[in-house]
Amino acid sequence: MAEALYEQLLRMARHVRDPQRHAPPPGIEARRLAVYRQLFFGNLDSLLSGAFPVARASLGSARWQALVQAFYADHRCRTPLFTELAGEFVDYLEAGETPDVPEWLAELAHYERVESVLLLSDAGEPAHNPQGDLLDGVLVLSPLAWPLAYRWPVAEIGPRHQPQQAPAQPTLILAQRRADLRVHFSRLAPLAHALLLSLQERDVSGREHLALLAEAIGVTPEEIEPAGLALLESLRAQGVVLGTLANA
Repeated sequence: MAEALYEQLLRMARHVRDPQRHAPPPGIEARRLAVYRQLFFGNLDSLLSGAFPVARASLGSARWQALVQAFYADHRCRTPLFTELAGEFVDYLEAGETPDVPEWLAELAHYERVESVLLLSDAGEPAHNPQGDLLDGVLVLSPLAWPLAYRWPVAEIGPRHQPQQAPAQPTLILAQRRADLRVHFSRLAPLAHALLLSLQERDVSGREHLALLAEAIGVTPEEIEPAGLALLESLRAQGVVLGTLANA
C-alpha cells in the first residue's frame, strides 16, 4: 500500500514538472492535475521573476516562461528552502545546459542574485582594530563587501541593451551592504579589484598585499606603496576594509 502510494506521488510529481514527457498517474482527473501544474509553476515563476527582474524583462515573457519551465522540468534542487531557489536557478544557468538563451544571461542572473544574498546575510564583523596600521597590520575585509568580475557588462544589460559580443575588458564591480542596510554597487579599477581579491585570499599585512601586486604588474613595492596606501585608506573610509586584526 505504501509503495503504491509512493509510486503514484512520484508519477504525479513527474507529470506536474513535465507533462510533455511524463504521463499522469491513473485515477486523477485531468482538470485537477492542471490546477496543480498551474499552482506550482505559478509560484515558481513568481518567485524567480521577483528575484531576476532584469533578466526576465530582457528575455521577454515567452522566452522567460520557456526557461522557467525547462528549469522546473530538468533541474533537481538540492535545497528545500524557497530563499535558495534563486541560487539554484543561477547554478542551472551556469551549467550551460539551457538552449536558446543569450551568453550573458548566467552572469546577469548572478549579478542580480548578489543583492539578495547580501541583504539576507547574517555575517558579523570579525574582531578587528578599526584604527590599525594598514601597512604593517593584517588587513580585515568586510564580509559584506564582495569584489566581482564579469565578462559581460552586467550593469548595463537590459531590454534595450543586449550585447552580442563580450567587450575586451571585464566588468569589475564592488557589491557592498552598507550601514543603511542597502546593497550598493560601484565600479572598480583593476588595481582595486586585484587588491580586494588578495584580501579575500590571504591573511597578510597591507605591505605584503601591495608587494604581491607590485610583482604582478612589474614594478617595485616602493613605487606602488604610496598609491596603495591611499587606496587602502579610501577603502577603510568606505567600510570595505574594516581595519586590521585586533592583535596586529
